[in-house]
Amino acid sequence: MVLIDGKKISLELQSEIALEVKDIIAKGKKQPHLAAILVGDDPASQTYVNNKVKACQNVGFKSTLIRFETTVSEQKLLSKIDELNNDDDVDGYIVQLPLPKNISEQKIIEAIKPSKDVDGFHPVNVGRLVLNLPTYVSATPFGIVQLLERYNIPTDGKHCVVIGRSHIVGSPMSILMAKNTKLANCTVTLCHSHTKNLKEHTLNADIIIAAIGKPNFVTADMVKEGAVIIDVGINRVNDASLAKGFKLVGDVKFDEVSKKSSYITPVPGGVGPMTIASLLKNTLIAAKKEF
Repeated sequence: MVLIDGKKISLELQSEIALEVKDIIAKGKKQPHLAAILVGDDPASQTYVNNKVKACQNVGFKSTLIRFETTVSEQKLLSKIDELNNDDDVDGYIVQLPLPKNISEQKIIEAIKPSKDVDGFHPVNVGRLVLNLPTYVSATPFGIVQLLERYNIPTDGKHCVVIGRSHIVGSPMSILMAKNTKLANCTVTLCHSHTKNLKEHTLNADIIIAAIGKPNFVTADMVKEGAVIIDVGINRVNDASLAKGFKLVGDVKFDEVSKKSSYITPVPGGVGPMTIASLLKNTLIAAKKEF
């Protein structure tokens, strides 16, 4: 069994991005600029955005963090988005989700200029992904593809089962793995909460990508020998033996499944670190105006 080290690969990617940024600046071009909008004080969102700001510093990006109270109106948020859309210094930006219930996430996503949508959530960018056109791929699926590539994990002709159909991970992941490209060409089965006989699908899978948001959901009896396991889940479970009172686990029961897998991502330290690295990569693409 090979442990897929997302933290290591993320740092490698960031080093590569940093070298490109130095070259861009040495040529007298503008420093890449990533902005982020954070609404409210959700601890997980704050931590994630703060990590993005730190990562920007590490690779030489300019970063801007825009904060709003939970009580901000939808119109005020839309006005700020319009401002960023028209700010030539900002190459790309994100609006950290989730948003308060009084704000339509879909309306906000659709207001973002597609060429600056480095999260890859805008319908235009999703459509371009489906049509195999150059686009921003949402960060987590993009990160997973890079992990598979860096570890030289074969995908051509393999059966890939994706568990979960969210717009952020499951759906774009299934599209990416089915593409007629060097790293893909899988036969993909997309499973979800209404899938019958899930175990039959997973037992036939060469690659399992678990993104269902249920702790320890995938167990050893659901996995065939030698399968590649990509665990996207990050779940808090109570653990009185720890000072903080909880631990982080994935959607895969790691201790069991790792004994049967050929490759597996841990939680934490697997897919998670790749999300930020992929966001930085998208921002670099935006700065270089590659499409």
